[in-house]
Amino acid sequence: MIDPVMPTYARAPLDFVRGEGCWLLTDDDRRFLDLGAGIGVVSLGHANPRLVAALETQARQLWHVSNLYRIGPQEALARRLVAETFADTVFFTNSGTEAAELAIKMVRRFWHEAGAPERHRIVTFEGAFHGRSMAAISAAGSEKLTRGFAPLLPGFSRVPFADLDALAAELARGDVAAVMLEPVQGEGGIRPFAPEDLSRIRTLCDESGALLVLDEVQCGTGRTGRLYDHEWAGITPDIMMVAKGIGGGFPLGAVLATEAAARPMAPGSHGSTYGGNPLACAVGLEVIDTIADPVFLEAVRTKAARLQDGLDVLAQDANDIFAGWRGRGLMLGLECRVSNADVVAAGYEENLLLVPAADNVVRLLPPLTISEDEIDEGLARLARVARRLEGKA
Repeated sequence: MIDPVMPTYARAPLDFVRGEGCWLLTDDDRRFLDLGAGIGVVSLGHANPRLVAALETQARQLWHVSNLYRIGPQEALARRLVAETFADTVFFTNSGTEAAELAIKMVRRFWHEAGAPERHRIVTFEGAFHGRSMAAISAAGSEKLTRGFAPLLPGFSRVPFADLDALAAELARGDVAAVMLEPVQGEGGIRPFAPEDLSRIRTLCDESGALLVLDEVQCGTGRTGRLYDHEWAGITPDIMMVAKGIGGGFPLGAVLATEAAARPMAPGSHGSTYGGNPLACAVGLEVIDTIADPVFLEAVRTKAARLQDGLDVLAQDANDIFAGWRGRGLMLGLECRVSNADVVAAGYEENLLLVPAADNVVRLLPPLTISEDEIDEGLARLARVARRLEGKA
């Protein structure tokens, strides 16, 4: 008999019923240290009291009215994001995939309204992940995402990861509408673009006239120690997608854009029934108020340095299991010499939650509120994971 929940996930046999900060508790009272944070979503920890209070307060006032009317919490969050970022305007969605869909539509609309509809091609990088809609998988193009879903949508091209010569060649063809990339690839194996490469990509876009679209769904909202990762490179995009951490666990996404990039999006050009609803935006406003604080971000950078130093030691002590790490801030990939699936499974035995990714990497995406003691505990459990796997290399 088929599962009443469509069986599209290979789920671990764990049923969590309660969360507290960086910890998840199962229905049989086992306590797990969560270094995955719901794939980077639970940015301020499970059941964060500030977020709970914001949600409860809003829930007693107004849940939903639709975007036929003004929505106070939505306008407040938009103003906050505009104040903290490059953006002039914001559209709210429910997810990162929806944000990617809108970003793609905005690019196409921009060039249509500019009188150059032939500039419709969007260039991405191999290893990218922009969601699971038809447009998003067409943009990424990997066999894992696209098998069985042909025909894909036209208008997308890919170049090797961080191959700026190949990108320059694509831009020279004159029909490129935009370059779209994750400053740190998540599903692709925690592969960061160097800040100087991001700066060069911005220059190439400026020289060719192409828009720069950044997907900061996973690497944004404080994850790498800046409010948004592109700040490390000292650049700004034309359009940016965010989600995951911005809602702290409540479904929320957004597209941030400059006035020029968003100008063609007139009334009726896009919409969402739930996007930017009062509940989501009340929580999102609390998240941004917390994470945008320079003191909070400095603490993220300090914690990241502690975890990175510990991973250096781990890779030396367990070099037959772990080859090293890569990433930025608290978005780290632990490079495995054994199967990353085996590492994740051994983590379960040590009551430790890890997230697999491509390129035989396990992701470490702890809540940004993780304490130094919890970082040390996570490293100790990773060391025990390595001991469990000795002999499998």
